[in-house]
Amino acid sequence: MWTNFCKLHILCFVLAVLAILALVHNFYQLGNLNDAGLKWFIEDDDQQPSSQVTKIPRKLYCGYEHQVLSKREQREEESLFAAIQWPKPPQEKIPFVQSTDPSHSNFMILNTHTRFKVGDQLEVLIHVKDYEGRPKQYGGDYFQARIHSAHLKAGATGRVVDYQNGSYKIFFTLLWPGEVMVSVTLVHPSEGIQLLHRLREERPDRVYFKSLFKSGGISETTVCNVCLPGDTPVCNFTDLYTGEPWFCYKPSKLSCAARINHYKGGYQKGLLTLEESHFFQSDVNIKVPISSSGPDTVIVRPLEPAEMDNLERSQSTNAFPSGYYYQDEWQSRTQWIRHFNKSSDITECLQGKLIYLFGDSTIRQWFEYLTAFIPDLVEMNLGSPKNVGPFMSVDPKHNILLQFHCHGPPIRFSTVFNSGLHYIANELNRIVGGRNTVIAITIWSHFSTFPVEVYIRRLRNIRRSVVRLLDRSPKTLVVIRTANVQELGPEVSLFNSDWYSYQLDTIMRKMFSGTGVHFVDAWEMSLAHHLPHKLHPEDVIVKNQLDAFLSFLCPLEAHYSLLRGIHNQMWSVLL
Repeated sequence: MWTNFCKLHILCFVLAVLAILALVHNFYQLGNLNDAGLKWFIEDDDQQPSSQVTKIPRKLYCGYEHQVLSKREQREEESLFAAIQWPKPPQEKIPFVQSTDPSHSNFMILNTHTRFKVGDQLEVLIHVKDYEGRPKQYGGDYFQARIHSAHLKAGATGRVVDYQNGSYKIFFTLLWPGEVMVSVTLVHPSEGIQLLHRLREERPDRVYFKSLFKSGGISETTVCNVCLPGDTPVCNFTDLYTGEPWFCYKPSKLSCAARINHYKGGYQKGLLTLEESHFFQSDVNIKVPISSSGPDTVIVRPLEPAEMDNLERSQSTNAFPSGYYYQDEWQSRTQWIRHFNKSSDITECLQGKLIYLFGDSTIRQWFEYLTAFIPDLVEMNLGSPKNVGPFMSVDPKHNILLQFHCHGPPIRFSTVFNSGLHYIANELNRIVGGRNTVIAITIWSHFSTFPVEVYIRRLRNIRRSVVRLLDRSPKTLVVIRTANVQELGPEVSLFNSDWYSYQLDTIMRKMFSGTGVHFVDAWEMSLAHHLPHKLHPEDVIVKNQLDAFLSFLCPLEAHYSLLRGIHNQMWSVLL
């Protein structure tokens, strides 16, 4: 009996020790929760010497110099600044005639005599000249490049390397057989990029916002923004949970509590001098094609089945390009894509699911497409402002709930009532999550006019909430929709240039890498397609984005081998 009593005490002691250890572990995890997302991008302080990150001087913006950042966060910001650092012209002011002229510049395929097969690399060299026909001696131009076959409705993007001496090389992966054409476009000359960079740092007020304050019969409207200059009294609407700053000038007669809405005020004019405006001219130096100095097409032969197997085994989650179009359908190189051509297939995939869409109007397109395409999915009348939301569609028969919420300010929508202004991070914190919860997020376009610190802070808050959500509900599916290219003119370029979007997209991908989220590469899907660039892509592109999104939720792994065999046979008979 005494022996059993001793064993019982020992067992109780061991269990008590284990319980204490578990409690300490949980407390430690909770204490580090705010840094949880940062672990995915920056290693521990003791594991990464500070010499690995080059400190880049930054002009302090508004109250952002007063942010309290951990060492990890500081190093992360330096790494992000380094990732988007862009070559500048040797002088601050370059005469227009010495800037990049797309009509004098050209590209050439370097290995035109090679017998190409699917999977080979194609190299293209760009030589840049100015308006006087002289070769440029520095880089910094922004090019977009694609290969395509019109008759196959096929297309893919290329990777541009800047040698910073007036020459650029583009690398393409040949991903389908047949005749393939190369297209190269100058988006902005380096001299224009320098001006865009200056506007982002020095004129974050070039898009301004307003709010209406109302009480009884008194109404006042004031200007609002992330920060406001001058000594005029302001209303502080900084979010209590995320710390996201937002201010409005205080009304003269009303209290700050009388604010009822938020809306885009407008765009500042006269941002450039007459000389500077020459760097932003449609059909002159904004999204202008570059001509080829020789052949602009190559012939690609198909692969044998064994070669095709080797090519597919070589793909990875970091493949570039991430995919390509073939017969107007996106073929991902990082996941197996199902093509949901029937509404019944989407209904089957979404059955029993809660789907939350957070962000701007480009992800609102997903809501609109799904609601229009699925017969049983009916939009509820919530009395929300048109194009603003929130919106909700329901399919009671299949237990599907689809919601769209716009992200918090800054957002350039028409009137948004205070009740509709929600920060994504806070919304994520309210979601329980689980295997039947699906979340898609996009946030980029409305941050293009601000210094990147504003965007980094917003993503850091969202990432922290995503990590918490996946920690408490690991089976929750979280998908990030990337930015996309759009049509550009002289005015749009100053506020929403593809260059701004490309830089923000680079930051977003790096910050969410390794967090357990999935990506829908809307950037490549919009750039690789044959349709003209639009801020809101056409339905065929939206449909392919949703195919990728739904394929994360409902993969078709069981039929992978069969479909791959059919695909190989199709390619083998094309030539």
